[in-house]
Amino acid sequence: MPVGTQGTVKGLTPEELIKLGAQIFLGNAYHLYLRPGPQLVEEAGGLQKFSGWHRPILTDSGGYQIFSLAELNKVTEEGLKFQSHLDGSHHFFSPENVIQIQRSLGADIMMVLDKCNPYPCDYDDAAKSNKITHQGAKRSLNEFQASEPKFGFVQSIFGIVQGSIYEALRRESVMGLTELDFPGYAIGGLSVGEPKQALYEMTQLCTSLLPTDRPRYLMGVGKPDDIVIAVGMGVDMFDCVIPTRNGRNGTVFTHQGPLVIKNASYQHDFRPIDETCGCYACQNFTRAYIRHLFQAQEILALRLASYHNLYFYLELMKQARKAILENRFTPWKKAFFEQYFQDNDFVELV
Repeated sequence: MPVGTQGTVKGLTPEELIKLGAQIFLGNAYHLYLRPGPQLVEEAGGLQKFSGWHRPILTDSGGYQIFSLAELNKVTEEGLKFQSHLDGSHHFFSPENVIQIQRSLGADIMMVLDKCNPYPCDYDDAAKSNKITHQGAKRSLNEFQASEPKFGFVQSIFGIVQGSIYEALRRESVMGLTELDFPGYAIGGLSVGEPKQALYEMTQLCTSLLPTDRPRYLMGVGKPDDIVIAVGMGVDMFDCVIPTRNGRNGTVFTHQGPLVIKNASYQHDFRPIDETCGCYACQNFTRAYIRHLFQAQEILALRLASYHNLYFYLELMKQARKAILENRFTPWKKAFFEQYFQDNDFVELV
């Protein structure tokens, strides 16, 4: 899912996202609550009409964003008190009002309000956060079931598994959430600085415990190799800012691995970003030209790099789905890693 935090995927239009094959994008309740505000979005007819994107939207609850601004927030039994990163104003998120915010935004899939931990954190802190997350999940689900959609279409809600890197807490979190019978489940609290081995182990543990007939969503992950490994573990959905953020900063992804196109080594390189890629950027422009655009600080550089990266990610997912349907995912994964890492001595951890 391309990330459209503010109700837009940076640098790209909804029409371009459709051409890329995007089926859904991710918005953020925290950011949209602060600006432009859920009331305005509701008045506009929901985020789809407001943004011109007429396909599904998933909104994160804002729990991670409040966690990432830890010096400005306070967790209470009732919810999360925080200061706006925009103007310092004080606000409060409860599990209930976050559901109402997402109702007003018109999210097709909304997330419960959770409590995310940093890495490292000790067991006791992770256990306290688990308790808050589970209580919040129950309250969120109750509010969801007691309220009605505002725009005449069915909305859904996902629970979020927490527990840091502790197996017992992850198991406890999964058990508590599955008893609540959510339509889908997210795996949160990873990709926050933990070793890659821990990321893989916790993902594998969660997917082994979560129901196989419900979507499993790994939040905030990640790099192409991490995604491919997680797909092999049974993860269905991903979001990450990496394709667009890295693209805007000059890193592009290819089947031979990532490259920093701003580097001087590409000044006379008249090949496309990726010679096997069918995207608009690769079919029409060279590495040398895109590097020139970055050096000249032209907006087109950011757009072309972001466009290519999203094409690469969405095509990677399309290839993975096809390999699964044709019962050849394992050899496809092996071939991907051999090509992507080449001589970099990548050792797969799982």
